[in-house]
Amino acid sequence: MLAFGGWGGKRVARALAIACLAFSSPVGAVVVSDIRVEGLQRISAGTVFNAITYGVGDDLGPGELRAIIRSLFDTELFDDVQVSQDGDVLVITVQERPTISSIEFDGNKAIKTEALLEGLSESGLAEGQIFKKVTLEHIASDLERQYVAQGRYDARIETEVEDLPRNRVAIKVEVYEGQVSGIRHINIVGNSVFDNQTLTDLLELKLPSFFSWYTKADQYSREKLKGDLESLESWYLDRGYLDFAVDSTQVSIAPNMEDVYITINISEGEQYIIRGVDIAGELRDIPEATIRALLITAEGQIFSRELMTTTEERIEAALGNAGYTFASATGEPVPNEDGEGVTLRYFIDAGQRAYVRRISFQGNTVTQDSVLRREMRQMEGGWASNAYIEGSKIRLERLGYFKEVNVETPTVPGTEDQIDVNYTVEEQPSGSISATLGYAQQVGLIVGVSYQESNVFGSGNSVSVNLNRSSYQEAVSLSFFDPYFTVNGVSLGYSLFYTERNYDEQNLVRYSTNTLGLSANFGYPISEVSRVNFGLGYENTEITGGAFDRLEIREFLESQGASSDDPGKPFDLFTFTASYSMSALNRGLLPTAGRSQAISVEATFPGSDLEFYRVTYNGQIFFPLWNPFTLRLRAEIGYGDTYGDTTVYPFYKNFFGGGMGSVRGFESYSLGPKATPGVPIPGEDISNRDPIGGNLLVELSAEVLFPLPFVEDQRQIKSVFFIDAGNVYNTNCVTPRMAATSTAIEKTIPEPGDMGPLPGPDYGEPQMVTVRAADPTRVCAGFGDTDLRLSAGIAFTWITGLAPISFALSVPLTEEDGDETESFQFELGRTF
Repeated sequence: MLAFGGWGGKRVARALAIACLAFSSPVGAVVVSDIRVEGLQRISAGTVFNAITYGVGDDLGPGELRAIIRSLFDTELFDDVQVSQDGDVLVITVQERPTISSIEFDGNKAIKTEALLEGLSESGLAEGQIFKKVTLEHIASDLERQYVAQGRYDARIETEVEDLPRNRVAIKVEVYEGQVSGIRHINIVGNSVFDNQTLTDLLELKLPSFFSWYTKADQYSREKLKGDLESLESWYLDRGYLDFAVDSTQVSIAPNMEDVYITINISEGEQYIIRGVDIAGELRDIPEATIRALLITAEGQIFSRELMTTTEERIEAALGNAGYTFASATGEPVPNEDGEGVTLRYFIDAGQRAYVRRISFQGNTVTQDSVLRREMRQMEGGWASNAYIEGSKIRLERLGYFKEVNVETPTVPGTEDQIDVNYTVEEQPSGSISATLGYAQQVGLIVGVSYQESNVFGSGNSVSVNLNRSSYQEAVSLSFFDPYFTVNGVSLGYSLFYTERNYDEQNLVRYSTNTLGLSANFGYPISEVSRVNFGLGYENTEITGGAFDRLEIREFLESQGASSDDPGKPFDLFTFTASYSMSALNRGLLPTAGRSQAISVEATFPGSDLEFYRVTYNGQIFFPLWNPFTLRLRAEIGYGDTYGDTTVYPFYKNFFGGGMGSVRGFESYSLGPKATPGVPIPGEDISNRDPIGGNLLVELSAEVLFPLPFVEDQRQIKSVFFIDAGNVYNTNCVTPRMAATSTAIEKTIPEPGDMGPLPGPDYGEPQMVTVRAADPTRVCAGFGDTDLRLSAGIAFTWITGLAPISFALSVPLTEEDGDETESFQFELGRTF
C-alpha cells in the first residue's frame, strides 16, 4: 500500500477545475494593455511570460485564457493558476509549488541511501528542487518493484510530505524491506538429453545449503533468474541444439511470502552438425584464405555458438589490426533443407580503412607527454590498428607510473575514415623519500636518508640516492637509469657505491668488508617484451676476519695468500654482466596477469684478483582461477662457481635465503650452511652457528591472489595466500669431519730442547702438557643433503605515497634444529 499523507486527487482533475473556472470567468474578449502576475515568490515573472504565447496588444477571449492556463500548468511549477480582468489589464494569479527542503529515508538496508537519493535526483526530486507529487508516486512504485526484483515480496514503501513554512516541504520515505524470499524447489521440465542435476548446477539460483548464509544463492532474484535462463540457453546452443527454447517460467510464492517455487519449461530440439562454412561480404584487400585461417568452426563439428562468436571476434580483430576499425563479422547458422545439419555463414563488412588523426593524453599531471608518446606503437597518420592501440595501452601500464590506463577511439566529426586515440591515465606514487631514525634488534641504531624515484620530474628516468649508518654498516650509493638513452630504446645506467660492513654486529658470520665500486650498463630491446643488457664494473673489496675466526673465511683468505690476522686483504675485481629479460605482465607494479623471466650472468675478467661467475634466474607467471582469484607461481635459482686460478668461491659473494621476498616465515639471511669455528668450542651447539650462505640458491613460491573485502580500489593493494619453499646450499663443501668437540689432553715427557717445564698442582713434578685440538665439526649443506624449507601464510602489500609497505603472517611447515623463524615480518619499500 502507498499512502501519501495530506495529498489527494490528480493534476488532471485540478487542471479541469481551473479550466471550468476560466469558462465561468466574467472576462470577455478584450485587447490587453498590460499583464500583471501575482503570487510569485521564487519564480521570476519572465518565466511566466516565456510560458504563455500571448502578450500586450493581443485580443484575448475564453479560448486564449484556457491556453494560458494550460501553458502555465504544463511548466509543472504551479499548483494553482487563475486569471481575472482589471479593466484592460489581465491579472494572472498563481500558487507556486513548494520546494523540497529535505528528503529522509528510514529502514533501508538492502539499497543504500545514496543510491536512492541519486535515483530521486535523476527523476527531478532533490533538495532545493520543485516538489512534484506525481513524480513521488512513481518513485515509490518503482522502489517497490526494485525490492520485488530482489525477492522481497512483502516490502512496503510509505511516504509522507510535511508542509513547512515559506512554501517548503519535507519528504520522509519509510521503507519496510521485509525478508528475502528463499528458494525451496527448482524444477526443470522438458529435458531428456541432460539430467536435472547437470542443468541445475548451471544456475546461479540454488537450493538452501550449508553455505547459503554466506553465498545467498538460495535468495530469489528476478535478475538472477533471467541470467540463469540465459545460461541454460548458452549451454544448449554451445552443444548444437539450435531449436532450444525456454517455453515458460513459473515463480510461485507461498502464502507466507518467504518460500519460492520455480518451474522452468524447456524444449531441447535436435542437435545440429555443421555441413559447410561459407564466407560472404566485403573483404577489401584481405584474402579469403586469410579469413579462413582464422576459423575455429569446421565441417563435421557439432555446432557451437561459443565457437561461432569466438570466430567472429577473431575475424574482427584481424580486420581491426589491418586498419578496418569499424569492421564487423556476423555468423549465422542456416539449417539445411534436409534438416540434418546447418551451413554456417559468416557475413563480413570490412568497411573503410580508418586512419589516426591525433593521439592525446589526459591525467598525466607529472609525467611528461614525451614519456607516454615514446611508448606508442600506434602512430599518428597511419591506419588504426587495434593491436597497436591496445599494445600501447599495455606498455603504459607496465611503466609502473599509473594506477589505471584507459583508451577511447572516437570518430573525427565530419569524417568516415578518421579516428582520434585518447589515452586517460591515473598517476600513482612512483618513488619515495625518507629520513630514517630507528632501532632494530639485529641492526641496532639506524640513521639514514633515502631518495628513490623511478620517474624523476616526469622524465621517465630513475634515480636512487642512499645514505645509511647503523651499528654494522655505513653505506653511500648513487644510481641513475635512463630507459631511452636513444630514441630506439637503448637504455643507459650507472651506479657508484661505497660500503663498510662489520658483520660481527649482524646475524651472520663474523667478518668485515670495505667496498668501493662503480658500474655502467646498456640495454637493447629485441622485441616488444624482451631486451638484453650488458654491463661493465669495477669493485675493490677489503676483507678482514672477525673476532672469532671462521674456517670458511680462513680457507678462502689462505687460498689467496692472506690470513685472517692481516689488517685487511684487498681484492680488485673487473666484472662483466650480461642478461636477458622478458616481461609480458599487465602492470609494472603489483601485476595480476601475464608472465616475466630474467636470466643474468656476472663474471670477473681473467686477471682479476678473483676469477668466478654467478648465474641467476627469476621467473613468474599468473594463471586465472575462478573469478576473482589468480594463481601466481614464482621461481628463483642462483649458482656461483670459480674458474682459472681461483679455487675457493668467495664467501662474501654467497647467496642467502629467508625473509620477505624469499622464504617468508624464516629470518632474513638465516637459511643455508652455517659457519665453522676455526678452533673447537667445547659444548658448542652446532645448530646455533651464524649463517654464511652458499653458492646455490633455490626458491619456489605459489600464491593465490584474492581481493580484500570492503576495499573498492584494489589496484594499489595486493593480498595473497602463499606457500614458499627454498634453501641455500654449498655444492663445493668439504667432507664433514665429525670429530669430538671436547679438548684432548696428552701427557708427554720433556725432551731436551723442548719448552720449559710447566708446573702444575696436580702433577707433582714438572711435566710437558701438549693440547691437541679436535677438528671442528663442519656443517656442510650440499644440494640434497638437506630439505627445502616450507612455509605458508598470508601477505599484503600496499602502495602508499611514502613507499610500498609489505607484511606477512607465516607458519613454517618444515623446520629443523637451528632454523630461525619469524611469524610476523614487515618491510618498507619492496613489492612482492
